[in-house]
Amino acid sequence: MNTSAVLHAPRSLVIEQRERPVPAAHEVLVRVEAVGICGSDVHYYEHGRIGGYVVETPMVVGHEAAGTVVEVGADVDRGRLGELVALEPGVPDRTCEQCLAGRYNLCPAVVFFATPPVNGAIAQFVTLDAAFAHPAPAGLSAEQAAMAEPVSVGVWAARRGGITPGDRVLITGAGPIGLFTAQVARGFGATSVTLTDVSEFRLEVARGLGFTALPATEPLTGTFDVLLECSGAAAAWRSAVEVLAPAGRAVLVGMGADELPLPVPLVQGRELTITGIFRYANTYPTALSLIASGAVDTTPLITHRFPLAETEAALTLARRDARSLKAVVEPHSA
Repeated sequence: MNTSAVLHAPRSLVIEQRERPVPAAHEVLVRVEAVGICGSDVHYYEHGRIGGYVVETPMVVGHEAAGTVVEVGADVDRGRLGELVALEPGVPDRTCEQCLAGRYNLCPAVVFFATPPVNGAIAQFVTLDAAFAHPAPAGLSAEQAAMAEPVSVGVWAARRGGITPGDRVLITGAGPIGLFTAQVARGFGATSVTLTDVSEFRLEVARGLGFTALPATEPLTGTFDVLLECSGAAAAWRSAVEVLAPAGRAVLVGMGADELPLPVPLVQGRELTITGIFRYANTYPTALSLIASGAVDTTPLITHRFPLAETEAALTLARRDARSLKAVVEPHSA
């Protein structure tokens, strides 16, 4: 059987026994060992929807996953048995216009873990297209490999922001995504990385990682080449865009406000570039390499661990504990 955490309706999560999946010819069966909790998981739990994605039938939650390959489909190399793999949660069709242009994150037919109606990864076993089960470098733990998903968000943001050695980077929002993204920016060669947040605890973590960290209530000084907006807060965006240098680049990473103020004279006068990101593409090998090299340290960010039976506690952690960052569910722990 396959013990799974299943969301039936807002704030209604049930631990169920489901059939153990069987891999198709091109798939691997993975024994899931670690799944990170993301803000989107919490949003589905709280509200049963994100935008047009609505939980209408019971859905297994979770998409930041890693585990061990225990079975392979007929077309998959049997040498992959026993591999620790990070599971890239979105499998595109690889035939559409966006996929053929290399933007498979924008594939309209992508099948993404825990995005209705697709089941997610907080289960003891899952199947996945073998091409999206990325081998973890030697020495990585399952929970480190699972963090390749949020680190991939940082990699994609850094690429979209065109971060190169010498850049001065400002990151608004020091939650898990902001803290991972800051480390990625440094790994990409940024000369300085500054984070802002309203939480002194999160700023303490940022300082512990070697970054400049400032309360969001303080006026920003200095000039920055790249802004990675990870808070989703309109006020953070408005103050941060003011300190972008001429030809600066701003990337909207965090999800929050549906509309943001656009200072048109500033954008025009400084020839600023503003873009958004949607998930990521071709980032997992880079993310895993950054984690394995130590350029991205996952240890300070993983603050809590839960067995599968306590998935609901993992999903509600943030509203109970202000000193929490990333919770990890371990489907095979007692």
